[in-house]
Amino acid sequence: MSQDGWRKSSRSQGPNTDCVELRVAPWRKSSRSDGTANSNCVEARPAGTGFQVRDSKLGDDSPIFDLKTADFTALLQRADR
Repeated sequence: MSQDGWRKSSRSQGPNTDCVELRVAPWRKSSRSDGTANSNCVEARPAGTGFQVRDSKLGDDSPIFDLKTADFTALLQRADR
């Protein structure tokens, strides 16, 4: 399942298929990923009280890391974006 768009509850199966869906923010790729060789980078999106980060090379197969806002900000500062 794609991590973008709408997500339906895992309880939405069988005869009870009308459940609430949750909007998932789209992934945003680093501005340093400009379409040239080795341009695959990190993608991030807002989620809950922080951000989620994944490896763009792996796409939907990438592990997703949940970071608090302060930790995400520190990561950006450390990476000298």
